[in-house]
Amino acid sequence: MKFHDRFPKVRLPLWATLLAAVLLAGAITLLALWCQPNALRSVLAVFRSQPLLIVLNCLPVGMLLLVFTCLFRNVFFGAALVNFAVCALSIANRIKIEVRDEPVFPRDFALLKEVGSAVGTYDIRFPVSAIAVVVLFSLALAALGLFAGSRPFPVARLRGWLGSLLGAAASFAVLAGLILTVYASNDLYNSFRVSNAYYIPSVFNELGFPYCFCHQFTTYPVDRPEGFDRAEAERWDQGGETGLGADVNVIMVMDEAFSDITDDPAFAFTEENDPLPNLHALREDPHALTGHIVVPGFAGGTANTEFDVLTGMQTNALSAATTSSFRVVNRNLDSLFRVFGGDGYHTSFFHPGDDWFYNRENVYRWLGAEETVFADQMEDLEYKGRWVTDDYMAGLIEQEFEDAAADGETLFHYTTTIQNHMSYTPDKYGEGYDYPEVPLNAAVSDEVETLLRVYAEGARDADAMLGRLVDYFSQRSEPVVLVFFGDHLPYLGDNQLAYAELGFTARPEWDPLTSYETPYVIWTNDAGAEALDWEAAAASLDLPESGDLSAAFLGAAVLELTGRTGESPWFDFLNQLRRELPVVQKQAYLPADGTLTDQLTEEQAAQVLKWRQWSYYKLMYKEID
Repeated sequence: MKFHDRFPKVRLPLWATLLAAVLLAGAITLLALWCQPNALRSVLAVFRSQPLLIVLNCLPVGMLLLVFTCLFRNVFFGAALVNFAVCALSIANRIKIEVRDEPVFPRDFALLKEVGSAVGTYDIRFPVSAIAVVVLFSLALAALGLFAGSRPFPVARLRGWLGSLLGAAASFAVLAGLILTVYASNDLYNSFRVSNAYYIPSVFNELGFPYCFCHQFTTYPVDRPEGFDRAEAERWDQGGETGLGADVNVIMVMDEAFSDITDDPAFAFTEENDPLPNLHALREDPHALTGHIVVPGFAGGTANTEFDVLTGMQTNALSAATTSSFRVVNRNLDSLFRVFGGDGYHTSFFHPGDDWFYNRENVYRWLGAEETVFADQMEDLEYKGRWVTDDYMAGLIEQEFEDAAADGETLFHYTTTIQNHMSYTPDKYGEGYDYPEVPLNAAVSDEVETLLRVYAEGARDADAMLGRLVDYFSQRSEPVVLVFFGDHLPYLGDNQLAYAELGFTARPEWDPLTSYETPYVIWTNDAGAEALDWEAAAASLDLPESGDLSAAFLGAAVLELTGRTGESPWFDFLNQLRRELPVVQKQAYLPADGTLTDQLTEEQAAQVLKWRQWSYYKLMYKEID
């Protein structure tokens, strides 16, 4: 006896099929939202206040469901597949946010080859309960489809596969049309209220993953600036000489999550237990310049800081939705590597991570680095916990310098470290690791105290790396300039938990400025001070009293410090702009007078627009052999 002889299959009429599709689309959307990092009740509270979000999240799921309902001629089989696919994507989004503080974007499909390596690289906590619910619900829908199907289309000639294919095609066409119109609208997207419009994971959580994911389909990573004229930008880019600067070695170290938050009044460190003694000592060194760079993102986005520092462009100016600047790099670009390389320097980049990550293996080639070295090319790696130590990287930098010196080469080198990468859990450095106490002037939860203890241990090691390099280069007879800085503040709990409990988030300058500040040090040894006439060169930079700079201006300042004014019209322009506007950050600006503002004068706005237009020309049109 056949299955359906024993269990007759119910055939739903068209109206019932459509009603089931609507209800199932709603259920699948709810399940996908439940899989997200935020509590479902928080998401629904946002939706109640902005009901259009309900439609915008359910609609693409519903249209996709109709596509497969037509193909399978069964609404429940279609729902089973759509539920599995949509919720799997939602779970992937949750994992990516937790691991990298970045949501899933449509363009991530081009990077599926990275998934296997990422699973082995990161400490991924799979949401087992969510996965189980998704699988069980998908199986239940598939089982239901065995007992209930859909009647053929009312029109006789459409009752076969022709009708199924036409129905699927029509549904898909409507979905594509919605994505290209409604979901592409930046005005609509920006009209919804969110707690932090600049923190993309929070936007995804609050507006709903399906809606935000669909919006990203049409978000090109580089927006064409208003009034852009290719011919005019090409004229700006003409000129420049080589060989104008002093032959001083330049070593730049961007240290993972390096910050001086422990120097805040919320902490009660003394000189005896200061975790950052070398950083603080260099503030008084006559051969050092110190301050803060204002980086593109909060608590993540390492590559974005690399991009800003090395190119002088700004990640935040590429597009309102851009979260990874390296994704837009696909051609040769001007950078510090090219300026120093044009002066005959040996140029190199080191990073103790995978070369595929952020597509660094290609990006640094496009930036003009002569040599790139990643973890798989490094020997005898030393780990503290699961990450390569800062101390190991210091030794590698010293060896790179000695090799260049032995070959009679002047070195420009950039290292991105990894040791103090999140997560700051008690087992970061192994079970039973004894973390020193972090003295506080504020009462915090046990969770925050743990985060701070673990983070401070990594910051202590980063500071030790800085001290080691200063000691090493102090003993060298070759002139050296060392630039040491952080890529972003550490991720200390969901919803900025530690920062909130310490009182940081209550300060008016937190969101526009200080949440993006990391320390920098520009230091030179005695030979470098003599070669550069340090006191005069440092004074001529006209750095603001606070020392605050946008990350995109740091590289330009180093070029000017080493005497390379006139070598690059682009970096010369940036040095002029930073004197007028030391900090340009999203909608916050810090002019030379040190007064934080969200308004620009007409002249300042014109210069910032020129910056954007010139950047666009370089990214889209300039040809570099």
